[in-house]
Amino acid sequence: MSYKSHYQQFMAQHPDTLHCAPHSHHYWPDCTRDAQLAYWSDSAKGVDHKWDIIFGERVPDVQRRLAELLNHPHPQQFVFASNTHELLYRVFSSFDPAKPLRVLSTDSEFHSFSRQIRRLQERAKFELVTVATEPFETFPQRWLAAVKQGGYDLIFTSQVFYNSGVAAPELSTWLPEVSEQTQVIVDGYHGCGALPTDLQAYADRIFYLAGGYKYLQAGEGCCFMAVPKQCQLRPEYTGWFADFANLAKPQQGEVAYAGDGMRFAGATMDFTALYRLQSVLAWWQRDGLSVATMHAYVQQLQQAFLATLDELQHPLVNRDHLLVPDLANHGHFLTFKLDTAEQVAELAQQLAEQGIHTDYRGNRLRFGFAIYHDVEDYQRLKKALSPN
Repeated sequence: MSYKSHYQQFMAQHPDTLHCAPHSHHYWPDCTRDAQLAYWSDSAKGVDHKWDIIFGERVPDVQRRLAELLNHPHPQQFVFASNTHELLYRVFSSFDPAKPLRVLSTDSEFHSFSRQIRRLQERAKFELVTVATEPFETFPQRWLAAVKQGGYDLIFTSQVFYNSGVAAPELSTWLPEVSEQTQVIVDGYHGCGALPTDLQAYADRIFYLAGGYKYLQAGEGCCFMAVPKQCQLRPEYTGWFADFANLAKPQQGEVAYAGDGMRFAGATMDFTALYRLQSVLAWWQRDGLSVATMHAYVQQLQQAFLATLDELQHPLVNRDHLLVPDLANHGHFLTFKLDTAEQVAELAQQLAEQGIHTDYRGNRLRFGFAIYHDVEDYQRLKKALSPN
């Protein structure tokens, strides 16, 4: 089955392009165009009262749809922001900066986290314990050993690592070893909408971060965090959305927070992207398009892609240079590790000149897959990577 018909607007702008970077910026389906206009219409209709429409109708609907997508039992625990960094830092701001803060993470987290954590390390009482993800074969054991050391205030890890596509160990294999006093954040940006994800057993225990920029296909501007049900943290970095329901009451005394996920909300933002996300989730539900179905389709694409490379026998883009050959525990992009960053840059440019768009990080070339691809699309690789 082909899903290309749902992406006609984006594809019309790139008629001779094979977009192999959806893990970076996913094409938007056509339904998001009407959603963009719906936000304008609601703004015109509501003017000063558009927040009643947004928080009374749109936000609860998206919360419900995300909860269904992730099998999360508490829709009201989902909070929205323009980016995940904003939500991440609200959690960090819940800790007293005058007290020691000990964090466990990996060396393969997204740029905003790695930059923020480097800045926090300038504090006198901040300690970061980092576990290398490579070699991947031993990472689960090394991660579990680090978790068992204990004494952490916060643990942060990705669901799928952005620089490899490798899925992190299942929560069930290490979360039981974590003290109840430790906050746990899972960055699901490369997992949500790509890998089937079931949060029911962990909903009261972890923060789950994700957003619409990649596999949820809604573009930038709508990220979210699922907050543990009984969380009583009081983020210092806070805004007027964080107690929206009580805005009309006197604002004296200790700063109050919402009793649900909204306690981590910020302030005024453009909700256009939330409308786009709503339209994507509604399309999936309307057509019975589950994450499991899309994941299986992408896995078929990945196998077809690799079969094409086997025929091509390129000296660099081949299975021998595939960072992780086992695709059973893997996200929706494949990473090829070459000898030098220069080789990667040259290859990416060669592919781009033939209309095949990839992306790269240092000496790693990444090919992403999406449901707007067909198996036949990868035949273009033969011409693009031909020595002639």
